[in-house]
Amino acid sequence: MSAARNVIALAATLVLATACTASPTAAMPRTAPTPATQHPVQLFEVSLDTKVPGPVSGRLLVVTMPWADANRNGKTPSMLAAAPDDPIAAQELDYLASGGSTYIDADAKAYPAPLSKAPPGDYAVQAILDVNHDYAYGGPGPGDIVSPVYRVHLPGGIPQLVLDAVTPQPVATERPLQQSADAAAKSDAFEKHLDDIDFVSPALSAFWGRPMHIRAWVLTPPGYETSKETYPAVYRAEGFGGTHARARRPALNHWNMMLSGETPPMIRVFLDHSTPWGTTEFADSVNNGPWGKALTEELIPYLESKYRMDAKPSGRFVTGHSSGGWFAMWQQVRYPKVYGGTWARAPDPVDFHSFTGIDIYRPGANAYTRPDGSSQYLMRNAKGEEIVSFRQYSQREEVEGDYGGQIDSFDWVFSPRADDGRPQPLFDRHTGVIDPSVAAYWRENYDIAAIIQRDWKTLKPDLDGKIHLIVGTVDTFHLNEAAELLQHELDDLGAKSSFTFMPGRTHGTLDRIGCDPQGLEKKIAWEMWAMARPGSKLAPKPAPKCAAN
Repeated sequence: MSAARNVIALAATLVLATACTASPTAAMPRTAPTPATQHPVQLFEVSLDTKVPGPVSGRLLVVTMPWADANRNGKTPSMLAAAPDDPIAAQELDYLASGGSTYIDADAKAYPAPLSKAPPGDYAVQAILDVNHDYAYGGPGPGDIVSPVYRVHLPGGIPQLVLDAVTPQPVATERPLQQSADAAAKSDAFEKHLDDIDFVSPALSAFWGRPMHIRAWVLTPPGYETSKETYPAVYRAEGFGGTHARARRPALNHWNMMLSGETPPMIRVFLDHSTPWGTTEFADSVNNGPWGKALTEELIPYLESKYRMDAKPSGRFVTGHSSGGWFAMWQQVRYPKVYGGTWARAPDPVDFHSFTGIDIYRPGANAYTRPDGSSQYLMRNAKGEEIVSFRQYSQREEVEGDYGGQIDSFDWVFSPRADDGRPQPLFDRHTGVIDPSVAAYWRENYDIAAIIQRDWKTLKPDLDGKIHLIVGTVDTFHLNEAAELLQHELDDLGAKSSFTFMPGRTHGTLDRIGCDPQGLEKKIAWEMWAMARPGSKLAPKPAPKCAAN
């Protein structure tokens, strides 16, 4: 999971060069509206501007929020960041020509209710054509076509929305537009030490029947080009919503820390585990394919033949945050002979007795309600106040896309395959009822705590002492609860492990230690170095002093 990707802020980070308007452009050729039914429905007419090449297809969404919330300080945003219960509607669009128009029935597939039932009032409304069907994963992405934000009175009428802007591709470099000569030199050096890996996996290609690629960035440390030494390798995956392009930023961050001597020299591999179905977490799956095998038996040997890596367990480490944290735990537990240690930050549930607070094994378990009948919440704020229910999150996600959302992603990794060829869902999206047969499959194959308990005698020689888990005590998604269960289970087994519960920290506030905003990253790096190079004289710099108040 990722705190950056949640339904409170669906997509506020993209800035488009498009003017906002309070009324649609001139009428365009249109198809006949949907015939009236026995009850009034809320329709929107959506047109494709003549300046946008067509024809186009995809998932057509209408996103709304109260006008007063969108128009704060008299400035209308170019992209809406709707709250969990702000109305949203969607339908599949097979064909729309440039200059043409179509209608969307905003009652047929909508959340939290048909838009004809929305509380009367003025709304900010925006149409988004999700051409790649990845809105549920990361919000509007490159190539998606969006309309301006309109002021519309709902419900009633047939508002006209014009798709007139294509979401731009991300900037290819992290270098600022203006920088000093010294900064430019450092940036050039970073580029020379960063390799873009595009590896075609034989195992995944055989599973899918077409070439399947694993993308990654490999960052070599300063001095690598003149050295003959080997280096420890750190394999990292980002949280839900992470992409190959977005992994450049953490790569640059680690380059700067190695360059300044704040962290030791290691080769860092930033893995992309995003797919149209969510994150693979590099776990073998009957739905996604053999991603774990592809990493451990194909990509890692390939990289070790290409780079001067230690190429032994004591010099291979895994780390990651959120869904990347689960990846880090899974890799170490599933392949204990491959890696020398895992440092998992706020991992997705490691014990399904608390799957974001839900005991999926409880008789009569329901994802939406607790045993006492109250709502099951998924998200809370830093004060511990519950803010988004599991029902809100999952049902809105279902409107955003048929696949690729956070909850749906779990099914694609963990679930057996259903008769229709898609994953068998853990729970019914309308009622929340959990399927006990699917829960049993999850337990047998992917519940990390259950697997450790079941296989401890076999795992102990290669796993003992290698687990390091860090999480906040008020994790946004209640992930500390599963971590606590795993800690108790490991303690009962007499296992050696390290669990750090950071007081008052949430899912996205783990990095700072004292006055150092990157304290945790540095701490983890030096702990890895100590395992790979015991007795090394290389030591961390003193922590920065706090500025006086």
